[in-house]
Amino acid sequence: MNTSLNGKVAFINGGSRGIGAATARRLAQDGATVVIGYANSAAAAQALAADIEAQGGKAYPVHADASDATALRRAIDGTAERFGRLDILVNSAGVLVLNPVDTFSLEDFDRTVAVNVRSVFVAAQAAAVHMRGGGRIINIGSTNAGRMPFAGGAVYAMSKSALTGLAKGLARDLGGRGITVNNVNPGPVDTDMNPADSDFAAGLHGLMALPRHGRPEEVAGMVAYLASEEAAFVTGADLLIDGGFAA
Repeated sequence: MNTSLNGKVAFINGGSRGIGAATARRLAQDGATVVIGYANSAAAAQALAADIEAQGGKAYPVHADASDATALRRAIDGTAERFGRLDILVNSAGVLVLNPVDTFSLEDFDRTVAVNVRSVFVAAQAAAVHMRGGGRIINIGSTNAGRMPFAGGAVYAMSKSALTGLAKGLARDLGGRGITVNNVNPGPVDTDMNPADSDFAAGLHGLMALPRHGRPEEVAGMVAYLASEEAAFVTGADLLIDGGFAA
């Protein structure tokens, strides 16, 4: 076990599956106490926490629906109260709805914005209250923020590109307090949302310099870097980890 994050407390918004779960494992491996926020995947969050504990880490699942601002704030405030501090926030909750503009429902638009954008702001606002110098806010964006090469992804791309402006603005707001804010923008990653064995995968690989899906653990490694002291001078940045999707 790495000890670079010993004594740190991390809250992962959307931490029960995919990139969020891999990040929970990695930050716990690096010594952080990890609070796993989940909406509907209670069993997965509990199993993940139990596995992290079995490996010698510290992890606690907590219900926190990213689309419910009140519940999300309560979970973050509760984390800081329970452990006496909050050092790292990872915003990993996300939804993906692909439909052409003429059939994209307003309900799906509102849900995409609520989870992919509003929850990031709500969580950052709540977490920043509790953070000291050296705090880290890390958002999981997407390479689609800068490149959407197929039809049906306009709303998803918009939601992820919004994080660029949000991170840059928050970096300015919080930099004087020693808190950094950055986005990690993955390309196709093998998760439930975008499995490597889907019918869609081959077409994605044809757009990439490295023709394969990434692994959640690879993205978690970049998150761990941004959470560490090594990244103390990195803020307001969009860091691509996309196999050359945007190259």
